[in-house]
Amino acid sequence: MRSLPIKTKDNSERLLTEAELCHLETLKKLAEPTIATLCFEEHPNLLIFPQDLEVYGDKIGNAHILEVKNDKIVTGNIMGFIGCGNTKVSISSRFAKGENDYFLHYMLRKVFAVNLFDLQFNSDDESIFDFLIYLFPAFLKRAMQQGMYREYQTRNYNDANVKGRIDIPRHIRQNIPFAGNIAYTTREYAQDNHLTQLIRHTIDYISHHRYSGVILQNDEDTANAVKAINQATASYNRNERQKVISQNLRPISHPYYDGEYRPLQQLCIQILCQEEIKYGCDDDEICGVLFDGAWVWEEYLNTFLADIGFEHPRNNIGTGHKCLFSDRTGWCYPDFLSKEMVLDAKYKWYDDWAKVQTKDLYQVISYMHILNLKKGGFIVPVDWNSKSFSSKTLMGMGGDMSVHAMNVGFQSQSFDDYQTRMAHSEQMLRNIIEKGIVDEHSDSGAEVQG
Repeated sequence: MRSLPIKTKDNSERLLTEAELCHLETLKKLAEPTIATLCFEEHPNLLIFPQDLEVYGDKIGNAHILEVKNDKIVTGNIMGFIGCGNTKVSISSRFAKGENDYFLHYMLRKVFAVNLFDLQFNSDDESIFDFLIYLFPAFLKRAMQQGMYREYQTRNYNDANVKGRIDIPRHIRQNIPFAGNIAYTTREYAQDNHLTQLIRHTIDYISHHRYSGVILQNDEDTANAVKAINQATASYNRNERQKVISQNLRPISHPYYDGEYRPLQQLCIQILCQEEIKYGCDDDEICGVLFDGAWVWEEYLNTFLADIGFEHPRNNIGTGHKCLFSDRTGWCYPDFLSKEMVLDAKYKWYDDWAKVQTKDLYQVISYMHILNLKKGGFIVPVDWNSKSFSSKTLMGMGGDMSVHAMNVGFQSQSFDDYQTRMAHSEQMLRNIIEKGIVDEHSDSGAEVQG
């Protein structure tokens, strides 16, 4: 029987209802291991973003998806869906209004460049799984930039062009009386393998999906990647889907292809198994798709701050770093940096200066000092009714510290309406930041009103 998910929000705690207490032991099982432990145990039906757990923010690999304290669920920055057996937990953003988490879906669409028609929201189903289909083109294109995945495959042939080990039992079975062919086995570095077959099955699944088939032809790069996979998988057989999924339950391990093809492999399994995952995993299998709120928020801000001249250093690939010392040793990675200002993205609820943590202040002050900048601050998401608060001037060497608060908690009746409101909020935030850069004496910390 299908069970409804236990619904909660990030960075919150709530009591389990009497009906939910039967899930307590399974919830403890989900709460006990760290995120890195879950990944290292290689649960193929668990997909976590960011996939490099050790390079973003507070290194989410050391965090837990949730905690269980007596009869309470306590959550941190992790959002999404996770399940084990008949126990399912849905964690939405605390900034979301109503039944649908438009805020998370909006950020994901921007981060993964999903510029399509409306997503199909349904408060009864986990629409986060439906979103996986919309991530597929981005994952496929990134993987194909490394070239077509190849691996050694054992092939059996029966012809006159012998180029491997003669298979005598098979030769006797197939070629008597002798007619010129010889049965042999060879090892080939082939494009047609278990992983490219998995990708092909995913392409076929998406192409027949009632809403999303068009995404495979949405741009030239995606269409070319799909065409290349189709040409590489000549032995494709739709009836072998379950066999192919089983062959891919063990993640690939390859020094060259691991970086982009392994996430694509996980995503394909998620897409092909999503109905099974929605309606219940095996008793010991942990499944789901999870997002670190701090990572999503930072990547989302980069989609429009780049338009006004902000660089986004990335410690995961070692680009844009700044040196700490005059001898060019020591590195730091501010979230956002322009010629005049350094900004730190915080997925935290700041509604006055008293809420800003001391360690966060020290971090931005350090960036300002090292980079010789007079302006620094934070960008935080806020609720519709949050109060505005202004910038402060630092003692000593001086400089202005600001909190730029962006309204994201709109009460919207449709996703289209929410997108319109967010676009307006983004533009107002850009205007305020640009005004703060141009006018050294401006009060750049005022809240963005949407």
